[in-house]
Amino acid sequence: QVQLVESGGGLVQPGGSLNLSCTASGRFFAINTMSWYRQGPGNQRELVAEFITTATDGKKNYADSVAGRFTITRDMVKNMLYLHLNSLKPEDTAVYYCHAQIQPTRWEYQNYWGQGTQVTVSS
Repeated sequence: QVQLVESGGGLVQPGGSLNLSCTASGRFFAINTMSWYRQGPGNQRELVAEFITTATDGKKNYADSVAGRFTITRDMVKNMLYLHLNSLKPEDTAVYYCHAQIQPTRWEYQNYWGQGTQVTVSS
């Protein structure tokens, strides 16, 4: 059973920083793209940042609203994904979800979601 588990959310003041982590566990052939999404109150779930694995390298993409403030990193050995949130704003308040495209076997591709972790930016 493949699982994604996030941690690191919490309450932070505007301008503050926070670190989120996501761990992929279980048995699988490979993990491809890993991403962070968020869903704020009354909003649709949106892509925040993604780490795309290529044959030779990794590519990072960010939503315009977080570019320059958030940093996505990945530990391929530990099957972990991180998101460093800096210069936080009240509008960053949301539940943050980890997402991964995982190959349970060599010939299958499935999407997995974590349970989400709450980030609240407020004074």
